[in-house]
This record gives sequence, structure tokens and C-alpha cells, in this order.
Amino acid sequence: MCGLSGEIRLDGGRPDIAAVERMTDRLAPRGPDGRGLWSQGPVALGHRRLKIIDLSECGAQPMTDPGARLTGVFNGCVYNYRELRDELHALGHRFFSHSDTEVVLKAYQQWGADCVDRFHGMFAFVIVEQDTGRVVLGRDRLGIKPLYLSATAERLRFASSLPALLAGGGVDTSLDPVALHQYLSWHATVVAPRTVLNGVRKLPPATVRVVEPDGTQHDRRYWHPLHTRRPAYADLTADDWTDAVLDALRTAVRRRMVADVPVGVLLSGGLDSSLIVALLADEGQRDLATFSVGFESEGDEDGDEFHYSDLVARHFDTRHHQLMVPSDRVAGALDGAVRAMSEPMMSHDVVAFHLLSEQVAKEVKVVQSGQGADEVFAGYDWYPAMAGAPRERAAEAYVDAYADRSHADMADVLRPEMLPDRDTSAEFIREHMAQDGADTALDAQLRLDTLVMMVDDPVKRVDNMTMDWGLEARVPFLDHELVELAAACPPELKLADGGKGVLKAAGRRVLPREVVDRPKGYFPVPAIRHMAGPVLQRVRDTMTAPEARARGVFRDEYVERLLAEPDAHRTRRGANALWQIALLETWLQTHGIR
Repeated sequence: MCGLSGEIRLDGGRPDIAAVERMTDRLAPRGPDGRGLWSQGPVALGHRRLKIIDLSECGAQPMTDPGARLTGVFNGCVYNYRELRDELHALGHRFFSHSDTEVVLKAYQQWGADCVDRFHGMFAFVIVEQDTGRVVLGRDRLGIKPLYLSATAERLRFASSLPALLAGGGVDTSLDPVALHQYLSWHATVVAPRTVLNGVRKLPPATVRVVEPDGTQHDRRYWHPLHTRRPAYADLTADDWTDAVLDALRTAVRRRMVADVPVGVLLSGGLDSSLIVALLADEGQRDLATFSVGFESEGDEDGDEFHYSDLVARHFDTRHHQLMVPSDRVAGALDGAVRAMSEPMMSHDVVAFHLLSEQVAKEVKVVQSGQGADEVFAGYDWYPAMAGAPRERAAEAYVDAYADRSHADMADVLRPEMLPDRDTSAEFIREHMAQDGADTALDAQLRLDTLVMMVDDPVKRVDNMTMDWGLEARVPFLDHELVELAAACPPELKLADGGKGVLKAAGRRVLPREVVDRPKGYFPVPAIRHMAGPVLQRVRDTMTAPEARARGVFRDEYVERLLAEPDAHRTRRGANALWQIALLETWLQTHGIR
């Protein structure tokens, strides 16, 4: 819901209003329903609005509360805003709108930066205290909504997307070698606070940053769930855990129906999205709009799962929409998806989500989606191998199962000046795994995936691709109370039944067995996976372009070897190695980064 931008001067000067306007305009796809600017003293704010809650102009942003002397911009949704509004009203606050943005401002007035502890939802916000000059930035617990930062000695800029910061100008666009190492190690994931650009950083999830008028800053991390067994759950049986998970998911799905516009569901036909449809049906939702996408087959690989999505749609009598994408559309669709990326993302389903979102946005403004369940409930096929490791070897087991390539292999890929002198990616994993608060190796690995890796891969992917069409995606499996419950669940219940055991048990209570017991599906885009036709030509053009040669990131002999056999070289996790490097270069060229 929306896009925000702004600038804080740290040198006593006035903000560059023209730069804030450019950033705001670049965010237009995220907020096609309204535009606003505000400036006072050293701060300027910009906003693009997607009308979801309080469709009147009373919900326009930037929003100022004259009595509290606060001005803010907000992106996302606080699902419990009505309950908070009632609580704040009882405390003496008066409201001029019915928006959750105003609730955020009143909550900050009442509780200060600790207001985030009371929010159920996804959000990024910036609040300015007009009297003190203090500026507060916040991001939701699981990083569902983005907040990018670009800092110099003179000013701090922020925006809901990295391309918006680029539109503002003055960004150091040199490549960060540590981030590049992460990109090539972790399936294109670069974790907060880094991005591939030295001049852009991300506010980490579950973080509130306070910027004082003198430029000093301090962060508070306000949420960090324990992946440990808790005394309160000690007597729960497997059936009890199934009940608890199903109840928590039901609550999460119900919360995400809060809107003043219709809410649909992205239905892949897998367990996760099918559970959302089933629980909405249980809640009495009728005429629910559901949406699926598929691709033409290539190389004997199926490109759709319509059999299962159709089955679920028929079973729950949804108003179902199918989108079949021919292979010759993928290359052109790829360009649009890359333009929508705040950071380079190599997973094939970016194209699927972007194309599907274009069609869905013609029907609804809000959808629920099943992302996050595999990380939260241990659904991927590499988790059993990790789970067998002793706690002290959690990091090594993770690297063995998850890393695309070793640090030694990186020397064959990158030119020497782009290669860190040590394995910085493995160091990061070791440091995270060594932290307290995770009982077993699997607990530590799921904590890393849920709180770190997932944020900057599937979660970011969904936000970028949907919001590029003014479509808000809500992810009930990332309800923070459900995540806390799953973190406490015994690992053997999550690993059971080939993965996501406790979730499958819940599914059997509300879904057709065929959906629950099917083989695990992924979101294949065969034309990319197999480097077919126009996609391969697009990759060749990118990797041989003058910009790529001038940039000099990758060794020439490595690029030539991949181009000679485009479908023969795979990372340790099975991804197409040519696609991984080509996507990065495509993203850099698309966004004019030299």
C-alpha cells in the first residue's frame, strides 16, 4: 500500500525538494491513486498512495497531526488498526480519518517508538517530530515492506525502492564486493543492511532508527523470536500442535482481510495458497477471486500446475482466473520484471509474479499469498540433511546444503578486484548460527532463513512484482504470532511427512487429500531455466554489451565458457550459472548503473 520517500538534511541546509519529487514520481506504480509532498526545516517527505483503507482524501499522505505536531508517511497495513484506534480513543485521542496511517501517528504520540510493539502488520514508516526535529524510521518485524537508504555526510535519503533513490541522484553506484559475494553464494540474496551498491543500504527488519537533529542515529531491534522449546508448550501432543497451527493461521488469514476494497488470493495449487483459500471459505467468504499463472513447457518440463489450482478453485467455488504465458512472451516480460526489481533477483518466478500481478490488478487491489511457509515450517528438501548436524556444526551444514558455490570457486568467476580476501558470506552464517536462542542445528538454520534470507528473496520478490502494478500482497504465513508459534514447534513435527509435516496435518483437516499429498511443486519458468530461444539471445546481448565489458565484474573466460554451453553449467543448488550472472548485469544495465 503506497510508496514513500524523503530527505533529511544533516548539515543545517534545506532538503532538495526537486530530488524528493523525482523519487516520489519514480514510485508512481506503487501508488497510482494519489501524490503528496511535505517539507519543513531540514526534512522533506514524499508519498504515492494506493487506496486500500479509508478511500477518502482524509487518508492522503504525507499526513500531519496538528495537535501532536507530527507528520508521517506510511507504507503497508496495520491489520489491528481498528482495535488500536478504539484503545487510543479511550485514552483521549480524537481522529479525523478512518485510516491506519493516522492510527500510526496517534500510536507514536501515545507510546513513542515503542508503538511498533503493538502493531500487527507489514509496514515501513517515517515520522517527523516537528518541534524537536527528530525523525523516526521503522520497518515491520519480517521486512515485508522495504525501506532503502542513501547517506552522505550532508543528508540521508530514504525510499520504498532502490530505483527511486537512483532517481533522486547523487548515489554511489559502485559495486559492494561483500554484497556481490553474497549474491553469488546465496542464490542472489543480499541481506540487510547491504545492497549490491555501495551507496544504498536497507533498514533491517524489526528495526526502529531514530535520527536526532544533530545527525546522530541509533537503532533498536524490537523483535527477535526464540527458536527454542518453551515450557508453555511442553505438554502439547502432535494433534495439539496441529490445532494450534491451524488456529494461528486462521487468525492470520482473517487479519489480512481488513480492507475497504475486495481481497483476492494468488492460488498456485500448492498446500500453502490452498490453505489460505480453504480458511477464507471457512470464514464465510463467498465469490472469492483466485488467480493462477502458468508457462509453456520446455525441455520436457511442465510449466504450470493448473490441475491443482483448478481442483481447489472448484472445491471452494472461487471465481478463478488463469493466465497462460507462451514462451515467446517471456523475454519481453523479463524486461518489465527487471525494471520492477529494487535489487537483482534471479528466481524464475519474478517473471510469473510480474505477469500475474498485471492481470490481477485489473480485478482487485489486494491479494493474499502463500510465501514464507517453506522457511517457517521447514518445507525445502535440504532441511533434513541440515537437521542431522550437531548444533555446533549448524553453520557448516548450512553452507554445504545452501551455498551456490565455495569461496575458492568464486576466484574463477570474479575478477580479482571484485573478490573479498576472505569468505565473508560463510563468516556471516557462522556469526548468525553462533547466537543464542536456537536449540538445535535446524532451529538455527530456520531462524536464519526466516529472519534473514527469506526477507531478501521471496518476500522482496512478492512486494516488488505486485506493487509495480499497484497491487498489495499480504502474506499470512508471516504473521509474527504464527512465526513465533512455528519457531517453538519441535523440529521433528516440521520435518515430518517430507517437510512441513505439522502444516500438512492442518491441511488434511480442510483440504482435499490430493492437494496435501501431492509432490512439492515449484514455480517453473522453463524458458528461463533451459535458456530457451529469445531469453538466451537476451542474455547473450547483455553479457557482450559494452557496459558489461567496461564494468569488468566477471572473468572473460568464465563468461565465454557459460555462453558456449548456456544450459550446461549449474550452481551447487542446481541454478543456471549463466542466468545468475546475466540477471545481475541485466539489472545494472536496465537501471542505468555504470
